[in-house]
Amino acid sequence: MSAEIKKLAPLPVWNYFYELTQIPRPTHSMARITAHMLAFGKSHDLETRQDEAGNVLIRKPAAPGYEHRRTVVMQAHLDMVPQTLVEHDFLKDPIDAYIDGEWVKARQTTLGADNGVGVALIMAVLADKSLKHGALEALFTTDEEEGMTGANGLKPDLLKGRILLNCDSEEEGSLFAGCAGGADLNIAFRYRKGAPLIEGDVAVKISLSGLKGGHSGIDIHLGRANANKLMFRFLKVAVRDFGARLASVDGGTLRNAIPREAVAVITLPGDNAEALWELVADYQELFATEYAGIETDIRFTVEMAEHPSCLIPEEIQDDLINAVEGCPNGVASMLHDFPDTVESSSNLASVKSGKGTIDIKILVRASSDSRKEWVCSSLESVFSMAGAKVEYGSAYGGWQPDVCSPILKTMRDTYLKLYGRKPSVKVIHAGLECGIIQETYPDMDMISFGPDLIHPHSPDEAVRIASVQKLWDFTIAVLENIQ
Repeated sequence: MSAEIKKLAPLPVWNYFYELTQIPRPTHSMARITAHMLAFGKSHDLETRQDEAGNVLIRKPAAPGYEHRRTVVMQAHLDMVPQTLVEHDFLKDPIDAYIDGEWVKARQTTLGADNGVGVALIMAVLADKSLKHGALEALFTTDEEEGMTGANGLKPDLLKGRILLNCDSEEEGSLFAGCAGGADLNIAFRYRKGAPLIEGDVAVKISLSGLKGGHSGIDIHLGRANANKLMFRFLKVAVRDFGARLASVDGGTLRNAIPREAVAVITLPGDNAEALWELVADYQELFATEYAGIETDIRFTVEMAEHPSCLIPEEIQDDLINAVEGCPNGVASMLHDFPDTVESSSNLASVKSGKGTIDIKILVRASSDSRKEWVCSSLESVFSMAGAKVEYGSAYGGWQPDVCSPILKTMRDTYLKLYGRKPSVKVIHAGLECGIIQETYPDMDMISFGPDLIHPHSPDEAVRIASVQKLWDFTIAVLENIQ
């Protein structure tokens, strides 16, 4: 039962995290969680308000004797990514968290430790009257996972502090001083009328599932399979060699999650059905071989289906298949100054057909605007040549590292004193809100840190228990040391 995590240390952090698991808070459904945070702040007699973007700000006065210290902003986002392997209504159902050895996980859904542990950490700091620190501002932002609308909606006069501790990183013992920016590409193939079925053809449904998926920034370098890329690789052969026609396709869900599943309905001559079954089996074996050691549960299946009402026109079908096949996906470049860190990447997040349309969403990440523009331009060229309409959606800038940052020095020195070793200083290939906040508050000195968290944005998400205790101890010491 998820309540067992309330017995873990540090008790305040885990108890607040348990509260969060009981409150549905997928992106774009923030009403209940923001109401909870507003009630929390007021219950502790702290100045509490909500801005026009839905963000919640809670202010805690300085501890006695620390009134002269600089104001510190602690920040985390309230929403979580909804991904599941079972029937689970993220708008109603709580997360069923449990202890698995040294980890806390969720039963076949995302856990919400991204960014729930950060939120719980800040709540514990706000509630603890024994801590020594200067004045605090706790900023809880909304809808970070899609569009970063909360951070984008910040007004310049909201925050008084000019030191920001972002609690949204996923590696204890590392301090993150920079992050990638991002841009959405919204791609559409349009047609007026579907093509008629071909007499004598049968309909089948092709399903790909069991992939690991994961965070399209943090996990993009792991070589995990993209369900859309695999499906269209197969479809190209099915169309070319077996006379298949595409009726519909549905692959992937969220722009910032590597797609785990894809389904396509095709028709083909009845005489070729048996051979198609064999082709699916061959590709099941091929995918398993190519991704051995990476993907452990690839399931590629075929079954008879009801005849669709119509087909995607052949010229649209061919352009779509060729464009998705040729679409760059995954790591595009690496950073030289930060070894083993991705500089730019793309995630072919979703491909979905509807009446007269096929919509494709791609998320591009890059540490620099020039690289971001290059990757976006490459993708735009591929789909434009295929006749699709390409539009740019929301975009946000990266956060450039500042090696002379005063808060970085304070946190490095504090960590060394606590644990006898220096923390790593890194740049993360994920879209933290720091870059956006810095655009509104250009003089803000900021660092991101957090616990050990693996595979966010997937049902494999887990947080290391011992790292949360270290995070708590480190946070308390940092707050006391900031002058």
